[in-house]
Amino acid sequence: MKRIKGIFLIAALTLLAGLNSCNSQIGNPVTQTSLPRIDQMPAIPQPLKIIDWKKKTLQFDSLVFNFNSTASYGPLIWLDSSRRNIDQVTFGLYTVVGDVRQGPKKNNGEFHEALTSMNSLISAGLNGIDKTNQHGFNFVKMVQNYFNTGTKWNIVMNNTNPTVALAGGGYGRDWWYDVYPNVLYYGVSALFPNVENTDMIQRKVADQFYKADSTLNGNYNYSYFDYAQMKGMQNNVPQQQDAAGGHAWVLYSAFHKFGDKRYLKGARSATEALLKQKESRFYEILLPFGAYTAARLNAEQGTNYDVTKLLNWTFDGCQAKDGRYGWGVIAERWGDYDVYGLQGSITDGGGYGFFMNSVAMAWPLVPMVKYEPQYAKAIGKYMLNVVNASRLFYPDQVDNAHQWLPEIKDITHGIIGYEGIRKMDDYNKPELKGISPVSIGDGPKWVAGQPKESMFSLYSTSIAGVFGAIVRTTDVEGILALDCNITDFYGENRYPEFLYFNPFKETKTVTYNSPKTVDLFDIVSRTYLSKNKTGTIPIKIPAGAAALVVELPAGTKLTMDGNKLKVNKYIISYK
Repeated sequence: MKRIKGIFLIAALTLLAGLNSCNSQIGNPVTQTSLPRIDQMPAIPQPLKIIDWKKKTLQFDSLVFNFNSTASYGPLIWLDSSRRNIDQVTFGLYTVVGDVRQGPKKNNGEFHEALTSMNSLISAGLNGIDKTNQHGFNFVKMVQNYFNTGTKWNIVMNNTNPTVALAGGGYGRDWWYDVYPNVLYYGVSALFPNVENTDMIQRKVADQFYKADSTLNGNYNYSYFDYAQMKGMQNNVPQQQDAAGGHAWVLYSAFHKFGDKRYLKGARSATEALLKQKESRFYEILLPFGAYTAARLNAEQGTNYDVTKLLNWTFDGCQAKDGRYGWGVIAERWGDYDVYGLQGSITDGGGYGFFMNSVAMAWPLVPMVKYEPQYAKAIGKYMLNVVNASRLFYPDQVDNAHQWLPEIKDITHGIIGYEGIRKMDDYNKPELKGISPVSIGDGPKWVAGQPKESMFSLYSTSIAGVFGAIVRTTDVEGILALDCNITDFYGENRYPEFLYFNPFKETKTVTYNSPKTVDLFDIVSRTYLSKNKTGTIPIKIPAGAAALVVELPAGTKLTMDGNKLKVNKYIISYK
């Protein structure tokens, strides 16, 4: 009898140990860092609607890369046979629908923008479309014409021929327009790495950025930089100190790709130049890439850069009178709509959020939490807000009363969005008086003769695939699963990792799906959420909390190495 009782006792203890094993603590939970502007955002924005961003991305690619379109405005793509910079035919995409400056018969067919073309390739590549072999074209190879040898700058620029772009009504020299295309090219190259000349161009860009940072020597107080003369320049455009963030991101990516320690040195130098500013110099898009780079340098190189400062500078916006005053992240409700999280001007007409900028910020900020999990809750909450508000750029997601051009919105098929969302209409259209917000664009203002359909912006919509790849809905409305690896282009990315934020006041259970038998470990709480499960796996997210869930093969052993949490030699959490 005693033997039977002993067997039952052992079995009970074994079962109890098994039940408790999912909650075994490994290290201390990660204390979350608050970001004041995100604290102003609602836990659950209203009205809440998360659209299918991947579907929008696939539809955009199908519509825009159609040389035989029979739409009223004709094809949105053309071939550019000028063979500028590289001896090959390239392609152009219209910046906005019906743009009178562009097309095969305007400005020798050479006025088109890398931001539109390469944003489109990144969106497609992130969502599984092979742009190296589509409709008989290698579009990835074709965008190499933006690598400007003719200017002797030897970086990727926004136009294949900047002189033609300026003559056609494009912008003057504006530093972010020169740096961001290189960020984009590094993204395209990570998605499509085995294309002729890719490594060569990436090397030359990194060398130019390293030389530029060395020349600047911590002083980024310029409107732009002449990469041929290696000289900082000033014009009527405000100084753009956050160009250092773009330099840092490209150089650290180059270090991971090529292993050249000069690039690591340059990445650190550029990050330090960014941080030496006394106040936010946020200009357009590059500051969040600097925050990501600082976080990753802290994790991997043992630096101690103030990431909180960079994030607050991003969200609170630029307050410098000689900078891009008011450029930051909107934290308001306009009329009956929460528009929290949109990025753009906080001050222009009461606020003006931009499609491209709002989506692009997710690219660096979501993977950043892998390296600095103390921001998991803040970024999770911000993402729920911005993903929800960003649907309002699409004409099919806004009622007629809140958009500038409802009478012809059907020409977009709900695929091409407005460039922006304004708190109030600045065109003084009578029907929109007192309406807030208004989905709108700047296209008709750029040059004489622009048609009204230039309100609809390919330039802005082309980056939507970043949301399409990162954002997944769960079986609990209001809780997103955010892929932290997919835009971490030069990261290790050995194990799937997802960020969840529970905006509710009670614990919620969401389903994690895996065809393999896995363990699910939460970096934030430092506990297992599930062990040795397959198929549909329920995981609990505490009220108002974030979880950073790493999927590990079942039975994987975790070990602590100082502050680092490791699987064999691979680090899954840095501190």
